[in-house]
Amino acid sequence: ALQSHQSDSHPCPLIVGVVLPRAKTTPEPLRFPTIITRAIIKGRRPWIPGGETMAFFNGGSRALVEILTRFQSAERPMPVDHTFFEFGSVRYHVQASASDPENVYLSISTPSLSHEASPSTGLPEFTLQEATKMYHKFAEVVEPSKEGYALTLKLNFSGLARPKDRARAVRQVSLLQSVILGSQLKHLLGSLGSSGATKLVYNHRDPFFVSRTPGKISAIFPMRFRDDTDLAVATSFFQELQDAGSSYARAPRCSWSAIPPPELRGEPVHHLTTNGGFVSFDIFERHVKRKRAAKTAWILLNFQAYVKYHIKCTRNYIQSRMRKRQETLAEVILNARLRGGDEKKKLQGNFTRKLLLSTQTEFRKAVDTITSLILICYEKEIAGCD
Repeated sequence: ALQSHQSDSHPCPLIVGVVLPRAKTTPEPLRFPTIITRAIIKGRRPWIPGGETMAFFNGGSRALVEILTRFQSAERPMPVDHTFFEFGSVRYHVQASASDPENVYLSISTPSLSHEASPSTGLPEFTLQEATKMYHKFAEVVEPSKEGYALTLKLNFSGLARPKDRARAVRQVSLLQSVILGSQLKHLLGSLGSSGATKLVYNHRDPFFVSRTPGKISAIFPMRFRDDTDLAVATSFFQELQDAGSSYARAPRCSWSAIPPPELRGEPVHHLTTNGGFVSFDIFERHVKRKRAAKTAWILLNFQAYVKYHIKCTRNYIQSRMRKRQETLAEVILNARLRGGDEKKKLQGNFTRKLLLSTQTEFRKAVDTITSLILICYEKEIAGCD
């Protein structure tokens, strides 16, 4: 959910409406390979892309693009003081004054990637250097940052004369969170020893491990699910992901196992307690070269969120198909009742209307009973797939 508010101390006449595209929440039945082949790195495309059947998991903030674009296209200078939130506990603040419309202050607060559950209050020096290198043509890092935020950038697009260049700069600014997380993950990967695993925390509820072996780096995700139905759907998804991913030579090799992989030997038991097994991706040097490092980091950090989204879509699809099937069966039963009651239809007056109302009530009760039986049978069948 996207929330926004305007500061009372800085009234803002600029009303920015951000409309995100509605993702289709009903993927086609039992076509996991079709979906997953679109979710594998092929060429320069990210291996968990946005699309018709995918949520928006790209690294750029579409809300930020909308705000900055509308601010630049305004006919006259106006003050802006806008705060909004995005998925992943990310908070943005955009501020500009009418007296100095060329300078826009952008602040961001995002969870830091750490070895353990001890996120720092500020960003490390190498992350600030990466941000400076990325945005040096039209932005500078403000120190200290705005209170309550990890980083503040002073944006000035006046040096970009062509609208095409300004649009490109706005898109680069929208990637600020992925740049921050990408630099942190790249630094952590570089600081790993020649062997062994390191636990990384981005989302405190879903930590994951990174292990370095000669020639590759493995990202290992312990998967945990509260519901047995979610577990059954996820198990099928992981198996299909493993099979489909092996058909792409340039894609990170994916593997799924119900037991901890060898790289996690020696880790504490409570870190390895899981009911959904372990999903591993083998990351090679070509996956973290140049601009691909930020994309790879963003994809890895949002993999668990992507899995949960896929499970919700699958469950929604199954439920919609069950409702449609229920309506079909109900229609058949209703037609049979109506055909068998031709003699009763000949009755006239209030008695006929009362009889029809009574029949409808009995029919609804029968449909509710059938629905509950279908749901019970379905849950037992799903539980038996484990």
